Amino acid sequence: MHHTPILVHPIAPAGGRRVSLRAGGRDTVLGLAFDDADVIEFLRRAGVPDPDDTVLGGSELVEWQGGEPHAFEAEPSDTDIP
Repeated sequence: MHHTPILVHPIAPAGGRRVSLRAGGRDTVLGLAFDDADVIEFLRRAGVPDPDDTVLGGSELVEWQGGEPHAFEAEPSDTDIP
């Protein structure tokens, strides 16, 4: 079974997306990203070659889970108080 090595998880209720790297059968959380620049920096620190193109170029190495790719803000709920 094929597994995508870079996972950008669904948007958290407060905003931001957890980013993890799958290697050697283990997932390592790289951090909580609030924009594409955060994802790129996490991948750069993890030693991923050409992280800019990996994130912005639509690489098949990245799986954007739940919601639109490159979206990081939580949807306002009906119970939010202005």
